[in-house]
Amino acid sequence: MSNDTNAQREPAPDADTAGEAPALDAAALETELAKARDDLLRALADAENTRRRAERQAQEARAYAIDRFANDLLPVADTLGRALAAAPDDWRSGADETLRNIMAGLEMTERALVETFARHGLRRVGQSGDVFDPNVHQAVAQAPSAKPAGVVLDVMQPGYVLGDRTLRAAMVTVSAGPPAGASEAQNIDIKV
Repeated sequence: MSNDTNAQREPAPDADTAGEAPALDAAALETELAKARDDLLRALADAENTRRRAERQAQEARAYAIDRFANDLLPVADTLGRALAAAPDDWRSGADETLRNIMAGLEMTERALVETFARHGLRRVGQSGDVFDPNVHQAVAQAPSAKPAGVVLDVMQPGYVLGDRTLRAAMVTVSAGPPAGASEAQNIDIKV
């Protein structure tokens, strides 16, 4: 053979290297495929989480869209309530016609406002006799009473709840239970 013929021939690959090269390529491809599958599953899960989050936020936005507007109307409801509370007790029977008409108009206006609030999911909370709930009540005073401890005695300002969200807590006086001296006085036997 001449040098020209040897130059044209390609060297024969080793038997060991020929078997390893395709195996390395297949292992690398399997690794890349597994990584691509993992990335795809993560991207799909992230997209699903984003969709659910957006759906939940849209639902909350629909449910609580009026909260700022309702907060702005709460002072109006309070003013109507204070006007009715300030009226003389005998306004229905003993007052003149003008005062009866004004008071009846105030009552109807307050009732219409509360009904409108209720139609939109806003409800008044905090009534005398309720059990104190720190989620909807704000205790501004505590007083001894014949009622059990933790019962609302007096409501200074009603609270309002929109759905399950408290817009304004009711300002209340809460019972501290019977006075300490009352239970001792009942246990004393008086002998004559």
